[in-house]
Amino acid sequence: MPAEFLSIFQRQKAAYLARPVPSYAQRMADLQALARMLKDNRDAIVQAISQDYGNRSEFETLFAEFFVVLEAIKDAQKNLKKWMRPQRRHIDRLMYPGASNRVVPQPVGVVGVIVPWNFPLNLSFCPLAAILAAGNRAMVKMSHNSGRLAALLIEMAPHYFSEDKLKFFHDPGDRGPAFSSLPFDHLLFTGSGHTGRAVMANAAKNLTPVTLELGGKSPAIVGPDFSIQQAAERILWAKLFNAGQICTTVDYVFVPEGSVDAFVAHCQRLVQERVPDINGPDVTSIIDQSAYDRLMFSLNDAVQQGATVLNLLPEQTANPALRKIAPHLVLNPTSEMLLMQREIFGPILPIKTYQHPDEVVAYINSQDRPLAIYPFTHDRDLQDFYIAHVMSGGVSVNEALLHVAQHDLPFGGVGASGMGHYHAQEGFNTFSKLRPVFYQGPFSAIQMLFLPPYKGRALTLMNWLIKLKG
Repeated sequence: MPAEFLSIFQRQKAAYLARPVPSYAQRMADLQALARMLKDNRDAIVQAISQDYGNRSEFETLFAEFFVVLEAIKDAQKNLKKWMRPQRRHIDRLMYPGASNRVVPQPVGVVGVIVPWNFPLNLSFCPLAAILAAGNRAMVKMSHNSGRLAALLIEMAPHYFSEDKLKFFHDPGDRGPAFSSLPFDHLLFTGSGHTGRAVMANAAKNLTPVTLELGGKSPAIVGPDFSIQQAAERILWAKLFNAGQICTTVDYVFVPEGSVDAFVAHCQRLVQERVPDINGPDVTSIIDQSAYDRLMFSLNDAVQQGATVLNLLPEQTANPALRKIAPHLVLNPTSEMLLMQREIFGPILPIKTYQHPDEVVAYINSQDRPLAIYPFTHDRDLQDFYIAHVMSGGVSVNEALLHVAQHDLPFGGVGASGMGHYHAQEGFNTFSKLRPVFYQGPFSAIQMLFLPPYKGRALTLMNWLIKLKG
């Protein structure tokens, strides 16, 4: 166990025990400091993230990281007083005259956050908005692929927070197991299912509750009534954003049989109009050489197994020096192909065909539950059919990705795509203990009526109460 981890954990735990329930004013001050840290250091943060990637589109960082995070912080500030308010709950006045019930949200203590590389600011600061709003302290371990950003956050944070409130850590690649083995009061992990299982096993040793935000092959489904051109435009936007390196991106798409040629033609036109040069600064790089090699190998594997692979920018070959890959479509994919066996995490879109919605449901339900599904149809009955028959973490209808950007919706997976929620009030609740509190009135009917022996009055009364409930 790194001494740094244990030292900071003990300091934060002691600070929590000394001041277990921060005031509304203190929590608002923490949220304001979190927003200031972003705004004061915007350019340095954008540059650090881009350097970690090799090249990261500035617009994509500003939209998916800064804008979304600042909106989450603002939403927490707006609703904090309401979220903190104890909830009145029903009580049986006949049994408990003069008593009352409340649910009181209180901080759980010290929260650990394990952050992936693909949206390192969003996936650290959005949870922090909920964690600090709930009155907790936090230790945040960044990814080994986010070294420059981690170094910057480690340098910046002490100017806004004491270490017993918030501390960032860099991980060169071998400190994850030790971090997840700390006896946190709650642990949030975002990453792969394989690593998530290890994190959960480590946390279980301390009975630490976990929120796991994992991945999954999230499908889009184009209905027969929906414009193929519009579907291609919206699905490609999601697939190409951040070079496809998003856990909730469209991993593959179902297109009605007979509509594939039209879908492909629209994709070709859109990409050639909007992505003139993959080597330009607006196209994000694949994160590292291992990921780049995996994607290239997967494309070759698809070709070897009989798929038709279409480069949507045929005049532009992949650039290994910049780790950039042109958008590709894969026709006739099979379950044996590597592209269909794990999350792609790149600008590659397999296309499957179908004749009836039942085929779509059967295929998706034969796989692990996805983090999201994206039905494209104006038919409300068909929308409801897919939502009812395919369980997923979330849903965007006639769009992709954007359910994650709604600040008043919870975010989380289900089954192999994760467990638990954060964002919005669900995030505040996740990092709070919703303590049930019973306040006895001046008179205790239970003590007066139910003293042994139970024959006579007590038994008669109990039989009467049971009859009332029937």
